[in-house]
Amino acid sequence: MTLLTAAISLQGCNKTNEKPEPEPDYKHFTSVMALQNKLSNLAAISDSTVRTQRLNVLWDSLKTNGEIPFTRNDTALFLYKGTGINTVIWAGDFNGWSTNTGGWSGQRLAGTNIWWLLKTFPADARLDYKVVVNGNWNLDTDNRYVQYSGFGPNSELRMPQWVFPEETRLQSGVLRGTLSEPMLITSSAQNLGYQVRYRVYTPNNYSNLTKLPVIYVTDGHEYADDRLGAMLIVMDNLIQQNKIKPIIAVFIDPRDPATGNNRRMSEYRANVKFANFVADELSTLIDQQYRTDTSAWQRAILGTSLGGWNSAYFGFMRPDRFRLIGIHSPAFDNGILQNYQNSPKLPLKIYMSTGIIFDTQNQARSMKTILEEKGYPLRYKEVNQGHSWGNWRALIDEPLEYFFGK
Repeated sequence: MTLLTAAISLQGCNKTNEKPEPEPDYKHFTSVMALQNKLSNLAAISDSTVRTQRLNVLWDSLKTNGEIPFTRNDTALFLYKGTGINTVIWAGDFNGWSTNTGGWSGQRLAGTNIWWLLKTFPADARLDYKVVVNGNWNLDTDNRYVQYSGFGPNSELRMPQWVFPEETRLQSGVLRGTLSEPMLITSSAQNLGYQVRYRVYTPNNYSNLTKLPVIYVTDGHEYADDRLGAMLIVMDNLIQQNKIKPIIAVFIDPRDPATGNNRRMSEYRANVKFANFVADELSTLIDQQYRTDTSAWQRAILGTSLGGWNSAYFGFMRPDRFRLIGIHSPAFDNGILQNYQNSPKLPLKIYMSTGIIFDTQNQARSMKTILEEKGYPLRYKEVNQGHSWGNWRALIDEPLEYFFGK
């Protein structure tokens, strides 16, 4: 072997033994396209062992840093990795939870077990979703963010400009109020004729307080759940921060105490018997047993979806008892819209919000127009979210401050 040949051979050995350049982590990608290009380049590596190793390093960086899905500006790259997969579909708030809506199927990145889907959303959107893999609905296990719904947990898409609602996280040093054990009240035969379960929140230092406003909350078991509405945390934070007066909250549970069957479909759909039960029986009992302000201007009703319809119905039917009307994502029908359109202005103060991505924006906007034309005191909010607790929990502070702010 000549000296030149040996030198060339040695150079070749050195090159072969070189360690591959470390993969950049997620911070190096300023755009979704940059990440896509990198993934495509890695997928093109001919050595399958090196290809897999380098893709895994990048994937682990994205997962560890909460970057799956990967979002920049108004663009989101949904990512999923797994073997034995034929189809991957993303379904959620953004497509009405439908697997039949076109444009939501992922494509496999050739040479890999990675599936991806590129979409655009408002830069401040927040949306629930699941990944439907081979027809099976799954959480996105590589996404650290989860939002609970009334049907269990969903994965959460957080676009870059979405702001986490800090009032839903108990702040340091906050003194907690007290939530009672579940209690029962038996409604009269002329109203519901059955038992209803409820719980009562009283603020910190309650024994030294008097004439407290009261908010009645439908779907109370969910509003009071820290994973869903987190309303107890929100009230404790706002009271401690002196943003609202100390208040009492009555969480009304729509589930039958004996069977667990949820009765919200009948109770919340323009049911005068339910309205009269709360107005004449439950609120009377609360006024007798707790240190309340009995003025109708210090008594609120709050609900979401059908519960939002119910809140508006309370305002229309029982303004003698409820004049603070809180509405999240209202599932209105034409009847309640016509009620407000055709009636004289009622003595009400109204808060209403809706998401605008497969939520109740059409009904809410119609009611907003009616209320504004009649001159109602109204605070109205639209957000780039869907019909979910992630939407509503972030807006609980707004009606509380509007109704009971200092």
